[in-house]
Amino acid sequence: MTIKDCIAPGDSIFCPRSHDYDHNDHCYGQDDDPTEFNNLFPVSIMRQNSAHSSRSGADDNEDQNESISEKSDDDQTVLVPASTSYPDTEGGTSTLGTIFLIVNAALGAGLLNLPKAVDQAGGVFTAVLVQTMLLVFIMLALLILAQTANIDNSATLQEVMHTVAGVWGRRATSVIVTVYCFGSCITFLIIIGDQFDRAFASLVGSEYCHTWYYNRDFVMPASSFLLILPLCYTKKIDFLKYASAFGVFIIIYVVALIFVEYATGDHVPGPIKTKPDDWVDVFSVIPVICFGYQCHVSIIPIYSCMKHRNIKHFSVASTSAIAICVFTYTGAATFGYLTFGSTVSDDILTNYNAKKPSVMIALVAMGLKTYATYPILLFCGREGLSSIVKDILVKDDTPSKEKTQRYTIATIWFVATILLAIEIPNIGAVIHVLGSFAAIFIFVFTGVCLLQTTLTRDHKLSTTKSRLTIILALSFVVLGFFLFGVVLTQGIKTDLSPASKESPPLCETEARGFKFYLSLFNVT
Repeated sequence: MTIKDCIAPGDSIFCPRSHDYDHNDHCYGQDDDPTEFNNLFPVSIMRQNSAHSSRSGADDNEDQNESISEKSDDDQTVLVPASTSYPDTEGGTSTLGTIFLIVNAALGAGLLNLPKAVDQAGGVFTAVLVQTMLLVFIMLALLILAQTANIDNSATLQEVMHTVAGVWGRRATSVIVTVYCFGSCITFLIIIGDQFDRAFASLVGSEYCHTWYYNRDFVMPASSFLLILPLCYTKKIDFLKYASAFGVFIIIYVVALIFVEYATGDHVPGPIKTKPDDWVDVFSVIPVICFGYQCHVSIIPIYSCMKHRNIKHFSVASTSAIAICVFTYTGAATFGYLTFGSTVSDDILTNYNAKKPSVMIALVAMGLKTYATYPILLFCGREGLSSIVKDILVKDDTPSKEKTQRYTIATIWFVATILLAIEIPNIGAVIHVLGSFAAIFIFVFTGVCLLQTTLTRDHKLSTTKSRLTIILALSFVVLGFFLFGVVLTQGIKTDLSPASKESPPLCETEARGFKFYLSLFNVT
C-alpha cells in the first residue's frame, strides 16, 4: 500500500480536510457518505489563523459540528479530548486487509541491502540488537501518528503535521516526502540495473557488459523508458494496486530463496563478524532498518481507510504487520549474511548464480515489482511537489495547467533519476541517505505530534502522565535528529571515501555512466 491507495488519484497529496473528505475519492471501493466522517472523532480543535486560512473557502462557512471551536482571546490551538466512539466505515478495509497493506508498504528494496548492512554493523547479533531497540520506537510511532490523525480525521501524513504544526509544517512534510520519494525512485532504477547484470552475467558470460546492448547503462534507461515512463503521466494509477499487492509475495519468495540457498547451496562464505570493528559501525545498520520499516508515510492513508477506524483494531493490525516484517527481514539478513559473510554484495541477489531457474525467477520477479513500484513513488513525489507549487505559486489552477504541470514534473523527475542512477554504483549509497530521512518520519514527526498534542491538552503539565509524555516526545525528537545527523554524515562519508568497501561489479568496463554514452557515439 502506498500513498496513492487512499489519495484521490490526480488530486493534491494534501487531501481535503475531514469535513470535505470523500472516501470514494480516497479509498477504493467505498461508498460512504462523507458527512458521516465529521463526527467520527468529536475532538475540539482550534487552529492558528495561518493554518486555518489555508483551507478551502467552503471551510470558513461550514458548520464544524463542534469539531472546531475558536478561542478569540489568544487564538491558540486547544485539543479537548472527547468521546472515543468510532462508528464502522461501511466498505472500508478489514483488519486483515490492513495487515496486508502495512506489510506491503514496509517490505521492499531494503531487504536486498540488509545482509550487507549486517556485515558493516559487526554481525548478526549486533544488527538484531539494534533492530530490537528501534522497533520499540517504530511501533510507538505508528500508534502515535494514528492517534494524532483522529484529532482532525486526517487522511495523509501532511494533514497530520498540519494539525500540529500549521501550514508550514504541512509544507515541510511535503518537501521531505518529495525528497524521500525521489531517492526511492533512484534506488528502484539501480535495482533494475542489478537484476539485468546478474541475469546477463549468468546467461551471456562475464564479459557481457562489453556488448553495448547488454551494458546496464543502456539496458536500464532503455527498459525504463519503455516500461516506466508511459505510466508516469497518468492521472490515476489505481490499476497498479494489484501489481503492488503481488509485490508482497515476490518479497516472500526472495526470502525463501535466501534460506534455501543457505541450507542447500554450495556457497563458501567469507569472514563472518561477531562484533563491530568500531563502535561507530553500529550506526551502519540503522539507515537500512529505518528504510526497511518505513511505512509511516502511507500509514495514515491506510488507517483512514480502515472499516473499524480505531486504535484497538489498528494496534492489532500494525503489531501483526510489523511482526511479519521482523520475521522476513531478520530471516533474510541472517541467512543471507551467513551464506556469503563479508563477501555479500550491496544487492544480495547479485551473489547468486542466475543459471538456476529459482534465482532467475527471483531476478525477473524483482525487476517486474520494481517497474510497477516506481510509478507509484513518482506519483507520490509528483503530487507532493505539485501541491507545493500550487500552494505557493499557482493561485488559479485549470485542467490544462494541471496537465502541463503534471507532464513537466513527471518528465524532469524521470530524467533526473535516470541520470543519477547510472552514476551511482549501488543501492547502499542511496539507502544511507534515505535511511536518514526515514528517521525523520519515524522519530521527529512522531515526537512533534506527541509534544504538541500534550502541551495543548495540558499546557501547565499538571499531571505526571503529561510530564512523562513530554519526556517521551522529546526523546523521539532528539533521537530522530541525532540519528538523522549521524547516519547522513556517516553515509556521505562512506560513499565519498575512496577506501570504502564497495562490492566489485560483475563486469568491468572502462567507460561507465555518461562516459559510456560518449564512447558509444564516439564523442571525445
